[in-house]
Amino acid sequence: MAIREQGAVLITGATGGMGRPLCARLAAEGRELILAARTRSDLRSLCDTLEAEYPGPFHAVPLDMADISSVERFGAALTDLDVPLQGAVLMPPQPARSNDPLPPVEAWNQLFAASFIGPLEVLKQALPHMKSDPATSLRAKIVIVSGISSAQVLGHYATGNVLRTAWLAEAKVLAFALGPRGIHVNTVSFGGALTPHYLELIQQRASANGVTVAEQIGAETDNVPLRKYGTPEEAAATIAMLLSPVSDHLTGINLLQDGGFTRAY
Repeated sequence: MAIREQGAVLITGATGGMGRPLCARLAAEGRELILAARTRSDLRSLCDTLEAEYPGPFHAVPLDMADISSVERFGAALTDLDVPLQGAVLMPPQPARSNDPLPPVEAWNQLFAASFIGPLEVLKQALPHMKSDPATSLRAKIVIVSGISSAQVLGHYATGNVLRTAWLAEAKVLAFALGPRGIHVNTVSFGGALTPHYLELIQQRASANGVTVAEQIGAETDNVPLRKYGTPEEAAATIAMLLSPVSDHLTGINLLQDGGFTRAY
């Protein structure tokens, strides 16, 4: 099967607040996309939207990363599609805010199953379909989406601090293991991003404080050098960069996109 000039890209969490702008950006670049998310109707709607404006093709594959049987069906669907991949964007489900540093065993089991073990199985299913050949400069790119608590502990993300750091370690291991095959593995850690869900939370806080949304954002970003939150479109641009030839000599890095909030060297 012929490999497209820019190669096909798998995107998990495709229908989410970051996923949709990313799909639109990559579709505009002429990419063939495999779109994965839990809800079939949302996936179909996204495909219809993309097909109305871009050449595609676009493939919708239902996937619940917290359900191993769903992951196995996803792997079978990838085999049936037989689409060579030159990119994969893994967006593991993010754990809810928690101030509890010592949750019970059952909570840890559920969190790791949904946010680490399941997504890692998805990546394992995708790897056999990734096409790379360092001898001909054909490189495949994996981008794992994380958050800034991967690099700077946040008190209200007690479990998230652990899971996001686990992904950084896994990405380092995979970078060494897959590098000789011409497969790059990088993570990108975002600070606050104005997805519809996050905007709704800001609006709730603004209402509770009796201020406007703009005033609430100003107060929340007064410790961010750029004095702003990121946008989903900015996040999409960063992920697209890591999928592009710009990253041909980058692997195993964690790229922070947080307006300068993280102060670690």
